Amino acid sequence: MEFLSQRGIPFVAKDVSTDMEARAELIALGSRATPTIKVGGDVLIGFNPAKLLALLGR
Repeated sequence: MEFLSQRGIPFVAKDVSTDMEARAELIALGSRATPTIKVGGDVLIGFNPAKLLALLGR
């Protein structure tokens, strides 16, 4: 979250440990790991700054 915040990139954080709907969404994306980041129709599992910035077009 800090990575996105520092760059002024808006995001929605979801706590899959307490939010069952968010957990179901995570599983539907084919993941059980955090972070799982959805950018449009793309899903990035794990934190990879270069791939994330590429998905964001930055």
